[in-house]
Amino acid sequence: MVPWGFYGRRAELQQISGILNRGRWFFAKISGRRRIGKTSLVQEARREANRQKVVYIQVPDSDPAGVMYAVRDFYRAFSIPVDDLKDLRSFALSVEKLVRQDYVVAIDEFQYFNRSALYEFTSHLQLVVDRLSQEATPGLGGLIVLGSLHTELAAILEDRSAPLFNRVTDNIDLQHLDVASVLEILRNHAEATPDRLLFLWNLFEGVPKYYRDCYEQGALAADRKELLEKMFFLSSSPLRSEADSWFLRELRGRYDLVLKFVAEHPGCSNNQITAHAKSVEPEGERQVGGYIKVLREKYNMIERRQPVFAKPKERNGRFYLRDNFLRAWLAALAVPSATLNFRPVAEVIADADNRLETAEGHGLERLVRTIYEERSRKNLGDFALTEQIQGYWDRSGTEIDLIVLDGDSRAVRFGSCKRNPDRLVGDLGRFDGHIARFLALGKRFDGWRIEKVAIAPALDEEHRRQIERAGYLPQDLDDLTRGL
Repeated sequence: MVPWGFYGRRAELQQISGILNRGRWFFAKISGRRRIGKTSLVQEARREANRQKVVYIQVPDSDPAGVMYAVRDFYRAFSIPVDDLKDLRSFALSVEKLVRQDYVVAIDEFQYFNRSALYEFTSHLQLVVDRLSQEATPGLGGLIVLGSLHTELAAILEDRSAPLFNRVTDNIDLQHLDVASVLEILRNHAEATPDRLLFLWNLFEGVPKYYRDCYEQGALAADRKELLEKMFFLSSSPLRSEADSWFLRELRGRYDLVLKFVAEHPGCSNNQITAHAKSVEPEGERQVGGYIKVLREKYNMIERRQPVFAKPKERNGRFYLRDNFLRAWLAALAVPSATLNFRPVAEVIADADNRLETAEGHGLERLVRTIYEERSRKNLGDFALTEQIQGYWDRSGTEIDLIVLDGDSRAVRFGSCKRNPDRLVGDLGRFDGHIARFLALGKRFDGWRIEKVAIAPALDEEHRRQIERAGYLPQDLDDLTRGL
């Protein structure tokens, strides 16, 4: 069995290793969604930089007494004296003392200090940071703050009125692993087949923690139903309560009314969400706008796409969940999981798998767009992407899954994505009409080379021949991931 390794993140790892080896004071921020690998990245960088003196503290979502209780526990774990740790001010002073001893102090879930009960800590820390910043003394350590709620983290560190404004020396925003890194994981621990890539990417996207959980449960190479059972439907399953514990708990309200509907109906409109809220909870209709605003701007859980070629202030829009795991959970896994005590396990898993297959249609579109961007960024393949158009056409019924532009060679490529290759082939005639209506919207692409591709997870020779006869280039996930 191949041991688990550290996958991807080479640029970020090099950046943090460089920060740790500076030999002078630094104040670094690392942000990213939960489970994205922020802590693992710091641990790996510490090993590469051979930095021994590191103290890690995870802040609980609690009051000052609860935070200090946790801080003392973490300090004891690193053999740091706790006699002077009495309140938030003494915590800030202890950070200064450790940094002066060449320690790196990493504070996780730093966004909780934006809560009113804990906010005073930022003022105490400001004084510490300013003193350390004004000294050119060599041999100082540094401070790393990690956070998963971007808006609240930004309010502490980027708001002009905040005590810590403009104090950060280094900023790293950690994104999902790229598809090449996911493929490396599969090649090392399973089979990187198109179906497995789509299945796992639709569930976990590029969140390394979830792939490692599968590895540790012996599920990464298992078939779909066995993986779902081990990861979600046993009493010991590591992801059984993941969404409730790490995402929905943060919302502290009725936002799941909107989230679940958007997960089950990707591309829904504001009017559709409002009608759903009214049918479920009449009083909730008036709050939908506020729910959507908070989910978009504060938690970054949903995104709004405008009609193609719409003006920036166009009020029409369609909504999608940003996070694959949350979308898969709400659209396919939450309901079967809730019925586990009342139905046979095999029946529950089959239900969840069927729901996931439906969700994988939208997941395939996102995966293909991601791969096109990645291939272009790495100078692979036959299309140098300079722009990607995303949007929708609500008046003519036109929908195009993929539109990518190569502005340098004046080429536009239209793609149809279908999970089922038979449906893909049968739909190409109708898809020609979508392309024609798109091109008729304006003159932007007059004189451009028009390319058409038909994409499914896997295509056999007969499907490829049929696609080529229709005037399309056939592509499957093996084609698109070749060279990654």
